[in-house]
Amino acid sequence: MKIGIIGTGNIGGTLTRRLTKLGHSVKIANSRGPQTLTDIAKETGAKPVDVRDAVRDVELIVVSIPLKSVPNLPKGLFADVGANVAVVDTGNYYPQQRDGRIDEIENGTPESLWVEKQIGHPVIKAFNTIYAEHLLNNGKPHGTPGRIALPVAGDDAHAKGIVIDIVDQLGFDPVDAGGLEDSWRQQPGTPVYGADYDAAGVRRALAEAKRERTPEFSAATASR
Repeated sequence: MKIGIIGTGNIGGTLTRRLTKLGHSVKIANSRGPQTLTDIAKETGAKPVDVRDAVRDVELIVVSIPLKSVPNLPKGLFADVGANVAVVDTGNYYPQQRDGRIDEIENGTPESLWVEKQIGHPVIKAFNTIYAEHLLNNGKPHGTPGRIALPVAGDDAHAKGIVIDIVDQLGFDPVDAGGLEDSWRQQPGTPVYGADYDAAGVRRALAEAKRERTPEFSAATASR
């Protein structure tokens, strides 16, 4: 599969390493330019490109950047991206630790629904609940008892199917977490976040989630 990855930090870099090892053709980009990606390119065989090139002629796009940086992506970046191209948002909102206050999210808009509105293309929420080290090292063959499961939320059945297949290829059990409006159930502070549950555990954790943001992941708490 042809894949473009925007952002090569903890999760983006880990996905670059894992997906290239699986034989996928991967292009990588960041805000600083392809010349800053020579080390990971040499390590993985991924092709460093400009951000605009990362979304061209691919079947899957991974957006793995801080939420505060999403509005700074080039204007119209996704304008010519086909409806059949799956776009994954791996991001999490960390208002106190990194992103500052984003009013819409503080007022209840699910994080990835906010990202979808920013980029103007449907997104799938995935890979945001697992630590990068675990994503790199803890994948297991399909059918392994106790295999770590990852929730996948989104509204486009075709795109969700692509991401579900990738999750399985990477060694994790994909769990359909509903539509993007329901993706708050896998945001930071919810029971599934960072938990490494199996599929049954992920379903239980999603069902037990509460919509109110926890103090650690709320900008309102920091201002008190």
